[in-house]
Amino acid sequence: CIWPHTFNFDLTLDNLLWMLDFVGKAKWDAWKSLGSVSQDARQQYVDLIDSLLAAEGPAVAAQPTGSAATFDTLLVSTEDNITTIRLNRPQKKNAITVEMYNEVIKALEQAGKDDSVITVITGSGDFYCSGNDLTNFTKIPEGGIEQMAKDAGELLREFVKAFIDFPKPLVAVVNGPAVGVSVTLLGLFEIVYATERATFHTPFSQLGQSPEGCSSYTFPKIMGNAKASEMLLFNKKLSAVQACAQGLVTEVFPDSSFQTEVATRLKAYAKLPRNSLALSKQLIRGTEKERLHTVNDQEVERLVERWLSDECMQAIMSFFQAKAKL
Repeated sequence: CIWPHTFNFDLTLDNLLWMLDFVGKAKWDAWKSLGSVSQDARQQYVDLIDSLLAAEGPAVAAQPTGSAATFDTLLVSTEDNITTIRLNRPQKKNAITVEMYNEVIKALEQAGKDDSVITVITGSGDFYCSGNDLTNFTKIPEGGIEQMAKDAGELLREFVKAFIDFPKPLVAVVNGPAVGVSVTLLGLFEIVYATERATFHTPFSQLGQSPEGCSSYTFPKIMGNAKASEMLLFNKKLSAVQACAQGLVTEVFPDSSFQTEVATRLKAYAKLPRNSLALSKQLIRGTEKERLHTVNDQEVERLVERWLSDECMQAIMSFFQAKAKL
């Protein structure tokens, strides 16, 4: 979950999704809940983020064309028994807005009920997903920071739940770099295909935060505790080849033939009996679904605590100040 996509630092502030509202318009009533942070520090933080927002410019979602459903941040279509959900903000490296979170939940709900055999998630342009957009949470709720963190936690809980409960085979087509929650969710997919230039990064501890997307459970299960800790605790970025060797990615393809080779495989899978695939997925995933929901709840509770902590606040400020000097 990590760093604003705008500055090409290849590190998107995904969990800052939930924190950034207290820079919005410098509403001091919300800042009061930060207690130990001095007014000077607050103002420096506001000035810093305001400058980053000014440099970024307005975050206007790309308008979908030819989509079977009406979405502002996604392209959703069904063809050859394959429903494709495409993150569609290429000019922002598919950084996730609050609207996109809600639209992905809606798109998954629709895809779970349609007649397609498999569902694919991918990105438009050169990025799969660069994490969360800097402009998220521009309005502070009446309850201030604590209410903001609670609301954000509930949105994250529902977002991850949509992946846990999805009834059909789910395939990630990782067409470029992936950061934060777009990486942590991969443990909930049946297949993950990646182009050779994809990278996978989850630098949570760098911002005083903690993992989400059930990765605290799925990553150790997939790659072992030591390798999972390198990613989730110590911010190690994996290449596509490394991610494949560790079991996070199913197969890696040359960038020049990526789309063609993946399409060939997907079309073959989509010819398989739909109900057979869905029921088989239930057998494979059903034994751990309750566990995944418990993990999701635990991760969200811990993140809400982190977002409200002085340590997280100071880590975010230090990180932004360091990057602003580059």
